[in-house]
Amino acid sequence: MSKVIVTGGGAAGMMAAVAAAENGHQVILYEKNEKLGKKVFITGKGRCNVTNACDREELFRNVMSNPKFLYSAFYGFDNLRTMEFFEKAGCPLKTERGERVFPVSDHSSDVIAALQRRLKSLGVQINLHSEVKEILVTDGRAVGVTLKGGASEYADALIVATGGISYETTGSTGDGYRFAQATGHRMIPVKPSLVPLETGEEWCRELMGLALKNVAVSLTHRGKELYTGFGEMLFTHFGISGPLILSASSYYVQKAMGEKAALYIDLKPALAEEQLDRRLLRDFEENRNRQFKNALNGLFPTRLVPVMIALSDISPEARVNEITREQRRGFAALMKRLPLTITGTRDYAEAIITKGGVSVKDMNPSTMESKKIPGLYFAGEVLDLDALTGGFNLQIAWSTGWLAGSSIA
Repeated sequence: MSKVIVTGGGAAGMMAAVAAAENGHQVILYEKNEKLGKKVFITGKGRCNVTNACDREELFRNVMSNPKFLYSAFYGFDNLRTMEFFEKAGCPLKTERGERVFPVSDHSSDVIAALQRRLKSLGVQINLHSEVKEILVTDGRAVGVTLKGGASEYADALIVATGGISYETTGSTGDGYRFAQATGHRMIPVKPSLVPLETGEEWCRELMGLALKNVAVSLTHRGKELYTGFGEMLFTHFGISGPLILSASSYYVQKAMGEKAALYIDLKPALAEEQLDRRLLRDFEENRNRQFKNALNGLFPTRLVPVMIALSDISPEARVNEITREQRRGFAALMKRLPLTITGTRDYAEAIITKGGVSVKDMNPSTMESKKIPGLYFAGEVLDLDALTGGFNLQIAWSTGWLAGSSIA
């Protein structure tokens, strides 16, 4: 029986420890927090979007960085196996809109509890409040770790699953990046991703807290469309957030970080512009003697009305029957392409994930073992792997963790 050390008790680390223990290894898991799965606990607003029930090709399409690297990981332990694992471990699951998979209870703690039960049943030694400070390498091979306080622990293989640097309060402080650099691995510069976006328009602040459902957005940079999507968004004191915007942010960070970009909101995606113009014509006919400012309540949330009027070229005091055809059509066009200027992102404290990390070029995609240091494996967000919202990032963690743990000879 060989000895395996896993550093990091998040999604990838717990799954890696389970896989290694199932393969008959003696496994020691080190977690510097007071409990396992601290970041898992807050994912999906505390509900934990475990995975996505889409087909496997859709999994790959939702990966933003290095999808081809994940072939072995996804084929070895895909979303269906993930769901089967949690069901068997006593965490019943359900599938919601967008094929997003959650625990039936809507409690992320049940996902963590299922993993803890499995770890306990397999005899994994869990050490909480235990921070790994250094990877020990002898004759070019990983042989153990040094812990905070100076003690050393030796093993036949090590798995680094320490996460990125988003949500630092959960313990994601970039330890794995430091371990990787110290052992000669290349790093891809890190950036916050799946993160709210800041805008140049002051009127967003006036709408703080207003959510828009069933809208479409398109993100463009230097005249090139980077992203289109449909769903829900939210106005904030700094700009915009919500599921739709978090997905858009992944493309902004990848293609336009540090530069301005344009984002357009389609408030009525179910209607073509001509159809919308006909709808406006009907509404205006019904309200023909009203002032423009009092004729729009059926079209938008009340708080959005003054903003739309201010952005149009129509006086709020104008009678509806005075509005010209050109003005009406211009207003329809505004509803289809409400413009915002993206000036940047929020920081890591508000980012769901970290884009960038340890270069996958230094990893064996069939095992997650380092090509530079035998016996050293990496899994999860510490690697340069990230995806869109919808359970895909956790699936990367489960799949790479499982592959790392099950590949140790």
